Amino acid sequence: MPQARLYRTLKTMEVHLAPDLEKKLNDLAAESGRGTDELLQDALAGYLDEQAQTRDMLSSRYDDLKSGRVKPIDGEEAFARLKAKTEEQRNRRS
Repeated sequence: MPQARLYRTLKTMEVHLAPDLEKKLNDLAAESGRGTDELLQDALAGYLDEQAQTRDMLSSRYDDLKSGRVKPIDGEEAFARLKAKTEEQRNRRS
């Protein structure tokens, strides 16, 4: 039975980098033995995955707020709670 093969078509894309960033990329490529295109693809894939995870997390939190499962608190109130908690921990150490 013939084995299915996957072919990836890569399109050329021009990326403009600041000179200092381009130098870092070229230095890393030279040190690692990997191509700059491979390094950029890995970096971009990681960045896009991180962005997708952040969007999912924020959507989930928004859904929790909208449904009433989580009660929103005022920023000043949150800061006051953190400050009180920090003071409490400092007092325990003393």
